[in-house]
Amino acid sequence: MASTGRDVIVIGTSAGGLEALDQLIGQLPTDLPASIVIIQHMDPGNSGEPLLRRLGRYQAFHPKLAEDGERLKPRQIYIAPPGNHLLVKKGKMLVKKGAAENRHRPGIDPCFRSAAVSHGSRVIAVVLTGMLDDGTAGLIAVKRCGGVTIVQDPRDAAYSGMPLSALDNANVDFCVSIDEMGPLLTTLVSQPHGKTQAIPSDIRTEAAIAERVLSDISQVNGLGEQVPYNCPGCGGVLWKMDGAGEKRYRCHTGHSYSGLSLLASQSEKIEEMLWISLRMFEERKNLLTSMSEDAATAALRRKNRRLARETQGYIDRVRAMLLDPRSDSPDDTLTHVKALMAEPRQAKSTR
Repeated sequence: MASTGRDVIVIGTSAGGLEALDQLIGQLPTDLPASIVIIQHMDPGNSGEPLLRRLGRYQAFHPKLAEDGERLKPRQIYIAPPGNHLLVKKGKMLVKKGAAENRHRPGIDPCFRSAAVSHGSRVIAVVLTGMLDDGTAGLIAVKRCGGVTIVQDPRDAAYSGMPLSALDNANVDFCVSIDEMGPLLTTLVSQPHGKTQAIPSDIRTEAAIAERVLSDISQVNGLGEQVPYNCPGCGGVLWKMDGAGEKRYRCHTGHSYSGLSLLASQSEKIEEMLWISLRMFEERKNLLTSMSEDAATAALRRKNRRLARETQGYIDRVRAMLLDPRSDSPDDTLTHVKALMAEPRQAKSTR
């Protein structure tokens, strides 16, 4: 018999999430008739043990790392395994390696999107503390499919980036503190869910892409238009999607980015290439110095020393770009992104 209540809770969080999740789960009644799916950004090398140990205190919810093909049960907490996406299907879950979304795997957006497609108005989606903006697109998908969306009050969050992005770009139903969130979830779960909306084709397509890892270019063509940027994850062409909320970008292999996460990924690549360039320039200088010492003629020694001095100039310039934190050049993308992440922001929304 189909559930009449909202019985699927998906929660996304990043920096500061361990404490926020502990506080939230501790408020919930042990007989809550809902499945709880948690996406916590983790390093692939993380075992997930700190989160499992923390939430393991609430034994009634049987917290565990989700397994591929596992059935979705009420009064159970499922945690996305590090290095894998966790997707929610009808009655079961999929654990997929897949392409990173917003630079993360597990990603919040693909989980929220999959739950929206499979469970529609039965879904309650929650975004907690974290930096940048993973979860915003997922909240929009849940809302468009008839689900309920909740965001932690940015003033209450250890890191306000994700809550602020959600408030700025999604039509969020509730913005509350962690202390208010447990009673709110309890109330929402007990209420009959509304009518599930027809699943928009773009949301269904993106959910399918997350499952298959590799997608057809024709599918991505239907989501937006090609732009003159390359995917930092695989080097492929990117498509810009102009849906609800902020612009997003996707490649045909499955990588997906918000504007901020694309900028951050480009900056990481720039820094990586600068370090490679520095190493190659230093090797070139060392080779020229060695060749000048072994040169057969004075003219050749002078030439090699001149080239070594020129190379040292390049070394100094590259090193300055990498190591000088005071650089304020508008072309210094890495510094711009770091400043953007550290800058206090105010939400456009007053909800």
